[in-house]
Order: sequence, then C-alpha cells, then structure tokens
Amino acid sequence: MMVMKWWLCLLLAVLVSAKVRYDRHQVFRLVPEDKHQLQALRDLEEQAQELDFWTSPRGLNTSVDIMVPPHLLRDFYNMVRKNNLKTKIFIKDVQKAIDNEKPAQNVRAGYGWTDYYDLDETNDYLRSLAEDYPDIVQLYVGGSSYEGRDILGVKLSYKDGNPKIFIESGIHAREWICPSLSTWILNQLLTSEDPDVRSIAENFDWYVFPSVNPDGYQYSHTTNRMWRKTLTPGTVCNGVDPNRNWDDHWNEGGASSNECSEIYAGTGPFSTVETASLAETIKELNPTVYFSFHSYSQLLMVPFGHRHETADNYYKLLEIGSKAAHSLSQRYGTQYVVGSIINAIYEATGGSMDWAKSKLNVPYTFEWELRDEGQYGFLLPAEQIIPTALETFDSIITILKEVSAAVKN
Repeated sequence: MMVMKWWLCLLLAVLVSAKVRYDRHQVFRLVPEDKHQLQALRDLEEQAQELDFWTSPRGLNTSVDIMVPPHLLRDFYNMVRKNNLKTKIFIKDVQKAIDNEKPAQNVRAGYGWTDYYDLDETNDYLRSLAEDYPDIVQLYVGGSSYEGRDILGVKLSYKDGNPKIFIESGIHAREWICPSLSTWILNQLLTSEDPDVRSIAENFDWYVFPSVNPDGYQYSHTTNRMWRKTLTPGTVCNGVDPNRNWDDHWNEGGASSNECSEIYAGTGPFSTVETASLAETIKELNPTVYFSFHSYSQLLMVPFGHRHETADNYYKLLEIGSKAAHSLSQRYGTQYVVGSIINAIYEATGGSMDWAKSKLNVPYTFEWELRDEGQYGFLLPAEQIIPTALETFDSIITILKEVSAAVKN
C-alpha cells in the first residue's frame, strides 16, 4: 500500500510539473471586412474557451490572430466558411516555434541578451546590479504576487531630485521580450558612454520593474509558454488579466467577466494582489513618466483605451509619440503605428497606463507593443532581443529629450 501511495504521489508530481505542449496548434490571421464578421469574432473570443486570441477583434479590415488546437480545426474552418472570413496560417506549428525561440546552446555565460531568462535569473541579475553599483542602484520591491513572490525592481539614480520614470513590463506573462528589454535598458543606463544615454541616465530617476506579473512569468517558463494571466485561483479557470484589473473604467469594454477568458477582468478593480500592491507603489513614487512594455504588433500608444474622454495633453503625447516612432524606424526600418489605445489597437478598459494617467495624472504616459507584426507573435526569436531593444531605446531617448525640455521650461 505504501509503495502504491508513493507511486501515486510521484505520478501526481510529474503531471503537475509537466510542460504544456502545443504540437500542431496553428495560429491563423483573419480579417473582418464587415460588421457581421467583426461581431462573429468578438462573440467567438468571449465564448470559445479553447481558442487563444493573440490579438483581439479591434475593427474592420484589421487582422485578428487566433491560436487553434488541432481538435478544433474542423469547427474553426466551419466558422470561417459560415462567416465568409478571409484567413491564412502564419504559424503552422506553435510547438516548433516555441522550440526555435531560444538558441540551441545549453551553456550560458551569465546573464545577457541573446537568450530569454526566467524570473529567478532575472531577479538575480537585478541583485547583481545592486551589488556592482551600490551608489547608483538599489533593489526596490514594487509589490507582491498571489504566490508570495516579490515584484522586484530597481531604483537607478545618479543624483537626488530628478524627475521619476516608472517602467512596467511583463504584466502579460508570455510577452518575454518585455523583461529582456527592461534589463537591457538598465545595462545601457549604467555602461553606455553615448552622450544622449548619459544625459537621460543621470537626469532622471529610473524605477524599473522587469516582471510585474512574477507568478505568471515564471509559470510561462516552467509549465505553459503561452500563459498570459496571473495565477489567481478561480472557480473554473485560474488567472486574471492584470492589465484589465486596474481601477479605471473597470470592465466597461474590451474586458470579460468570464474567468476562462484571456481578458478576464477579475471580480473587481484591484482584485489581484499584484495590481493592488503595485498601484500603491506607483502612488508613492508619483512619477513624471510612465512607460509600459507589451508585445506584439509594433504600436506606440497613449491613453485611453475607452471613448469617454481623451488625455488632457493628448495631442502633445501624439506629437511626441510620432517623433519617437520616427526615431525608432531609423535604425532598421521598423514601422510603428502611433495612436491612443482605442484607436491604435482596440477598446481595453482597466489598464495600467490609463489608470496612471486618469487617477494620478502622470504627465507623460506611453505604451509600446513591441516586435513583431505576426510572423512570430509572442514567440519572438532570442536573436531579435538586441535589435528590438536598440530601436526601442532610440524612441525612449527621443521621448525623454522632449520631457527634459518641457521640465526645464
């Protein structure tokens, strides 16, 4: 009997720790051309729990990317034919794309930007910066998670009294490029000799949080590469979309009350410990600049994700964003669309940047949807980390030059 119990426990442990695989899952791109098709896709997103909408239906003649498991392919094709939708496959096998995402070598010589790193490795890197640059970098806990992990970041400051920049990344667990970008930026601020970099490094105080959804991010490394939400327990499905859980027009549109949805807004504003605790930190810091990193789609966005109002400095933010997108394009020719969230991508309420703008009146608020436009989606190969970081940093420098000029005046 004891042997049988031991084997049962072992089997359970293996099942719990087993990685989710996506063999023969395909990602389709569809383009709704009329209101009927658009509504059909919106209904499908709300109702079909096993379909993963990588991008939401946001308007006519704009693409919608959906990951479909093999056992639902027939039903999916029937839906496509019924609604006369145009579609094409852009990832034929998601598991192969996952396998190709990381480089082949097994031995890594310390933390860098030619590979993706899990939460523990990322936090160890932050700790190493605090040890190596004790007069400039200090660890900063921005909050906590459901499973008790710290939302760990750093404060990087060369002198007192600078305007504050808050960088939030990794709020959606599967968007791995975002934590890598944040740590790359920290490295540049500390080591670059470029005059423009030195200026923004030394004339702002930087509060950088590579992964504000630590449970989800670690889970995406250990168990389910495509996990998006927190690990907050639910009745039927676990997890809350932490970028729909902020107290700004919560669950009024572009969010869901269905806990199995990828855009589930939670049981109420700040119902997750991650968003509630992080919000308190942002309030205390009262930053001048708020940056939020996401992927994918190549967008540079400003508030808001709803139609109730526009930001008080909306046109100024658009002007700065357009200059930043131009700077970003100069290095590799990468093109970004600039606009408010609701105009550039889709309606999305209860988001972090909207909350920072509407509730705290943070003057300069920008959100990036990083590379690419769909060839790889969330599974951006590690070889694109540095190019993505370089071009994004070009846009950040442009924004902060504008902020510096405004602050001086």
